[in-house]
Amino acid sequence: MESEQIDALVMIKHLERENRILRKKLERSEATCLELEQTNQKKEYLLRQIINELEDSQKEVQEKRQLEQTLIELKQTQSQLIHAEKMSSLGQLVAGVAHEINNPVNFIHGNLRYLEEYSQNLLNVVQLYQHHYPNAVAEIQAQADEIDLDFLQKDLLKILISMKLGTDRICKIVLSLRIFSRMDEAEFKPVDIHEGIDSTLLILQHRLKSKPEYSEIQVIRNYGNLPLVECYGGQLNQVFMNILVNAIDALDELNEKRTVQERKENSTQITISTSVIDLEWVQIAIVDNGSGIPKEIRQRIFDPFFTTKPVGKGTGMGMSISYQIVTEKHGGKLECISTLGEGTEFAIRIPVRHKIDRAS
Repeated sequence: MESEQIDALVMIKHLERENRILRKKLERSEATCLELEQTNQKKEYLLRQIINELEDSQKEVQEKRQLEQTLIELKQTQSQLIHAEKMSSLGQLVAGVAHEINNPVNFIHGNLRYLEEYSQNLLNVVQLYQHHYPNAVAEIQAQADEIDLDFLQKDLLKILISMKLGTDRICKIVLSLRIFSRMDEAEFKPVDIHEGIDSTLLILQHRLKSKPEYSEIQVIRNYGNLPLVECYGGQLNQVFMNILVNAIDALDELNEKRTVQERKENSTQITISTSVIDLEWVQIAIVDNGSGIPKEIRQRIFDPFFTTKPVGKGTGMGMSISYQIVTEKHGGKLECISTLGEGTEFAIRIPVRHKIDRAS
């Protein structure tokens, strides 16, 4: 009995010792858990701080990007406004010059008909005198020989015809200037696209003519049967002007690299084709047979301020503004298709009639 009690006491003491050990372990575990919890809280606090800083940083980056985009848009708008103001001033100047030239030229052109008629009448009288009085007195014969009367009679009418052709040419140029500027047609209205292209080509005629170094640039017109197109005629003419000037520059640059023999064997051409697509759209394709545009340049050709021309020869805004005029002002499309060594095509598509906000 006593041994059993002793065993029980030993067991109790052992259990008490185990219990104390477990309590200590538990206390240590609780302390460790508390430390871990405190550490986790610190880590969570730090993590939240980092997240907040990242969010702030992302906001700053986003705000910076928005500011940069706004700055780019402001620069574009400013350049477009400057260009629009310049084109408006140019249009007013062209219209003013055309008006000032038109009045005296019409006066000369109108009177040439009477001058031709009067000259013919006077020549008829002279011929009658010569017929009825073939043997003129010495003084009259001497004067006739001095002025070479026979040649004068033949050449006078030729001169009048040349003057009439010249004034006809000036009248056409003045009309083209008025059509190009379209100061009297600034509104959105039906326009003859071919008339606008032809007036632009006439203004650029001096760039197309032959030069001492190489022959003229041939212009091939493949005009389709287009209806009148609702558009801003003056602005669309600016697009034609920008594209045609670029094509001429590209052909001139190509000719500068060629030898005299290569220039003789390879003519330079600009082909302008127009057509109707699905009865609702018209397409104007302007194609040159220049050296083409590399892909890396072609991807940026409509970017504002991008130009491959030397300093002072290009602002980098012509094609960008042309793109805006076609896409935003007319709800159309402007595409550039080019193959190196073969040439470049600019395809303009605009709807025949518009439903866009014309106040924009």
